[in-house]
Amino acid sequence: MKREAIVLLNMGGPNNLEEVEVFLTNMFNDKNIITVKSSLLRRFIATMITFSRSEKSQEIYRQIGGKSPIVELTKKLVAKLQSRVGESVIVDFAMRYTPPFASEAIQRLSDKNIEKIYLIPLYPQYSTTTTKSSLEDFEEQYHSSGSDAILVEIKHFFNNKSYNMAILERIKERVSLEEISEFDLIFSAHGLPVKVIEKGDAYERQIRKHISILEQMMQDEGIRFKNIHLAYQSKVGPMEWLKPSLEDKLKEIRNKKVVIFPLAFTIDNSETDYELEIEYREVAHTLGYEEYRVCRCPNDSDYFVEALLELYAKMR
Repeated sequence: MKREAIVLLNMGGPNNLEEVEVFLTNMFNDKNIITVKSSLLRRFIATMITFSRSEKSQEIYRQIGGKSPIVELTKKLVAKLQSRVGESVIVDFAMRYTPPFASEAIQRLSDKNIEKIYLIPLYPQYSTTTTKSSLEDFEEQYHSSGSDAILVEIKHFFNNKSYNMAILERIKERVSLEEISEFDLIFSAHGLPVKVIEKGDAYERQIRKHISILEQMMQDEGIRFKNIHLAYQSKVGPMEWLKPSLEDKLKEIRNKKVVIFPLAFTIDNSETDYELEIEYREVAHTLGYEEYRVCRCPNDSDYFVEALLELYAKMR
């Protein structure tokens, strides 16, 4: 009997401190991240960046438990989704830069008589640096394996209502309706170099559209923050990145009570657990903030599971 599979794709994160170097090496060897044409030059740049950042990155992961939470949280999401679709559909996942890699998921599916594989990158907004990279990685390895299932992909889901309900749920977990009017809300998105956007990447446009959708949903539900802002985090290197940075936004805001929601991530990782929860919390403390609250990502939220079911149904 022919079966179907859903494979969730994400960037991954070190499962232990020894994998930090693997994570950095694979990330900066990605042609969608370091976009130079020469693969030799890309490998050289990747080696230099990995050498310069490994020790600092290991310390970051040491402070959040010695590993990224992304794999364990994704396993919980997969289990919930599997329980909803039943045994006739296999749910699996693959990471781009750390185990389990696409090759491992492909091997697990190889003897399951799969007719169609539905690929869902866990990035709400499309970017060449995330969505395109993950899809290309899986598809290239799948076709190289000699397997013959039909691959069906989706490229974004920021406009899915169930997913956005998961976001509102997380926001309401961090601030009560009675006190919302006292707080500013910052949607913090992972930054990108401006040159990536200038080449036609849809990420920034979709981020802004996503915020517009969420603002309308909050208004409809009577969730009224004092102000709502967009900021970008995770800048690396000297080139120009999307602005404003989260640090500059924190300096600009007069109200000293803020809630941060990590808009570009579906699963918690070092950018949420360290960068937002620890690093920027220290910045906010230095700037005299009375309240600095960080929302969890949707992770294995029931609303997120519902959203994935809706995406699967739409793709069929």
